[in-house]
Amino acid sequence: MKEPSTIATRLAAVKARIEQLTLEAGRPSGSVTLLPVSKTFGEDAIRQALSAGMYRFGENKAQEIRDKSRALSDAQVKWVMIGHLQTNKARDIARYAHEIQSLDRPELAEALESRLQKEGRSLDALVQVKTSTEPSKYGLDPTALKDFLEYLSTEAPNLRVQGLMTMAANDPDPQAVRACFRRLRELRDVMQSANIPGINLHRLSMGMSGDYHLAIEEGSTEVRIGSAIFGERSYTDS
Repeated sequence: MKEPSTIATRLAAVKARIEQLTLEAGRPSGSVTLLPVSKTFGEDAIRQALSAGMYRFGENKAQEIRDKSRALSDAQVKWVMIGHLQTNKARDIARYAHEIQSLDRPELAEALESRLQKEGRSLDALVQVKTSTEPSKYGLDPTALKDFLEYLSTEAPNLRVQGLMTMAANDPDPQAVRACFRRLRELRDVMQSANIPGINLHRLSMGMSGDYHLAIEEGSTEVRIGSAIFGERSYTDS
């Protein structure tokens, strides 16, 4: 009888698949990292992933990061905010998170910078860019990217910009999905040539469970995967 899968075995399978896709795309071994997305999953599941060697986890709610940070205070967890963040939640992210991948507007940057100064901390940040036309998707308008990066360069020294993030269109046509990823890579290349002081754009966070194979082909350096590792989610509020 086949042994039931565990978080550790699923994690190993996902990592092996990422490496296979990376090599098939003609990219160097290990050049694409995995961000396990633990949103809605509890302390036990995260501890299993920690035991399997993971230490960074993506969450899409500030409250979950706060609560899980307290519950797992004995562990060396680095929390990554990947969801849309309201400015009134900036305090929890500035206090408990190690990175935000959904930085998408000046007022949010201002709120985070103010809170980070009070906390005596800094935060890695990826700028989220909207590369699809779907109204439900968040992100900065691509035409505003250069101005926003220049703003961050001078006005938000405690936000360490490391790259860009996007969510592709929810479209059955793989070419439409691929176009979103390609757009982000091309934007990154243009912005790198601008040489904005203090802005580092070496990371591209793009690709999730259903489309990360396309993202890797288009240059993603990090894919965000949850249910393939942790199992099916329940979105019932606790």
